Amino acid sequence: MPDQLTVDIDRDRTAPASARRAVERFGDTLDPGVVPDVKLLVSELIANAVKYGREGRVQLILRSEDPHHVHVEVVDQGVGFVPAARDRPKTEPGGWGLHMVEALTQRWGVRDGSTHVWFEIDRR
Repeated sequence: MPDQLTVDIDRDRTAPASARRAVERFGDTLDPGVVPDVKLLVSELIANAVKYGREGRVQLILRSEDPHHVHVEVVDQGVGFVPAARDRPKTEPGGWGLHMVEALTQRWGVRDGSTHVWFEIDRR
């Protein structure tokens, strides 16, 4: 049976820190080498959900069947978006979130018609 944690996070400036604390609570089920990347990516995706999403809380779902694998979902009340490649100069701040997700995960995606981003880190 997989371990799972679902947390509703208030849409405010403390949201990324709340998400990192949730990862820390869940982290006991994960290999310690996986946790820093999960915390980084969750912080970024939650911050994006707060910045670009609509009203209501943001939901964070963490699921793991093995200490070296984690499946993460960030869900807000947005209307959806199409992931696009970064088209700004490297020296310009911002816009690196999905690039980091792509670089640090084995699989990721966006559920069609929603603002629901998921990723998996698998270090087996």
